[in-house]
Amino acid sequence: MKIKDRIAFQFTLLVAAILLLFSIAIYSVSEHYRQEEFYDRLKSRARTTCRLLLKVKGIDKDLLKAIDQNTLSEMLDEKVLIFNADNDLIYSSVDDKLLTYQAALLDEVRSKKYMEFHEGESEVIGLLYQDQSEPLIVLASAYDTFGHSKLTNLRGTLGWGLLAGIAVTIGLGIYFAGNALRPISRINEQVSLITAQNLSQKLDEGNRKDEIAQLAINFNTVLDRLHKAFEQQKSFVSHASHELRTPLAALKSEIQLGQRFNKDNPALEEVFTNLFSDTERLISITNNLLFLARSYEHTSQVNMSPIHIEDLAFLAKEELLSINPDYNVVIDYENIPGNENATVIEGNEELLKRVFSNLLDNACKYSPDHTAQILIASDEKSCIVKVRDRGIGIADADLENIFNPFFRSANATSIPGFGIGLSICQRIVELHHGVLSVTSEVGRGSEFKVRLDHI
Repeated sequence: MKIKDRIAFQFTLLVAAILLLFSIAIYSVSEHYRQEEFYDRLKSRARTTCRLLLKVKGIDKDLLKAIDQNTLSEMLDEKVLIFNADNDLIYSSVDDKLLTYQAALLDEVRSKKYMEFHEGESEVIGLLYQDQSEPLIVLASAYDTFGHSKLTNLRGTLGWGLLAGIAVTIGLGIYFAGNALRPISRINEQVSLITAQNLSQKLDEGNRKDEIAQLAINFNTVLDRLHKAFEQQKSFVSHASHELRTPLAALKSEIQLGQRFNKDNPALEEVFTNLFSDTERLISITNNLLFLARSYEHTSQVNMSPIHIEDLAFLAKEELLSINPDYNVVIDYENIPGNENATVIEGNEELLKRVFSNLLDNACKYSPDHTAQILIASDEKSCIVKVRDRGIGIADADLENIFNPFFRSANATSIPGFGIGLSICQRIVELHHGVLSVTSEVGRGSEFKVRLDHI
């Protein structure tokens, strides 16, 4: 889950919990207030009935019952029962529905003087009434229709309000989380554009005051250090390779001169031959290192022009066969181009020819039959060149390191090579904004695929 979504989710949970607790608190307080208010009404009704029964002359039980039945308002199923000291029922406001009671309940009311409890859905109060006469026990009960109706409405209002609040919170959470993390998104976008070739690029440091700005400042500091380290490394390799070329060229000339004057000594001739071979290897390594170092320094100075990819393939084939006549290269189309521009790319001819020469040389060199195959294909966006062989193949564990300088597979150490060619190929393809990939199986061969955007 993204940080933005996690923040929005946590914020929503927090606000929802607060709204839920707030709703429960409001409902609980309202329920408690309704209950207390209704009990007070029942208490007032019980005392009023007792006063009318005992103090108002001319009101008998039948008249009082008629008064009670005609003054009931907002209290459903109201009943008032009055008992004397012997627990005898001396008055009932209704005849058809009597409140069930036990002597123990009346004794408990008599001892506590006042009680509140529920019986079914009705609220009940028990009251000891004393007013200069025989103490009476009054039980009054009713169902609070109006109060429960208000609670039902309140419950619905709170429920819908909770849902609406959660919905608004989700929207606001996503909006504010996105706003808060937008600077980090910008930093991510800028970081994704930074490569080894543009370490000098800096991140936007914003106001240079908040935590995100400080993160950008620290990252820029690290980038600056990396840039300096890369520059020092490239400068060292470039200068070292350049400085080595002169003495190596002189050494090669002296070895050739020595070979010319020592043709009568077979042992010494063999020594000179080995020295010449080793010098050639050193010169080749030095030139490759110099090219690799300079390719990082002059990326904007590479001359580009439209090139037919098949022309490069044939040029690389001719160059390879002129050096190694026993090699065999087959060039074919994997799919026929739809138009003449389907295989035309924007690139540097010499650099791309070097890519295909290196790939073909490796394919032939590591194949027992010294045969390589080039397949040319294209799609709506790219031109694809596949170089296949039926050679020794590359182990899966070595595939991730195959483009690292000086890396060689364990099964290739017996075959001459430096381990620089594929690094150079990958670097040249990157300069052309392409992709170089490989698939291989040990003992079955390899396939290197170059993908370049066509015009």
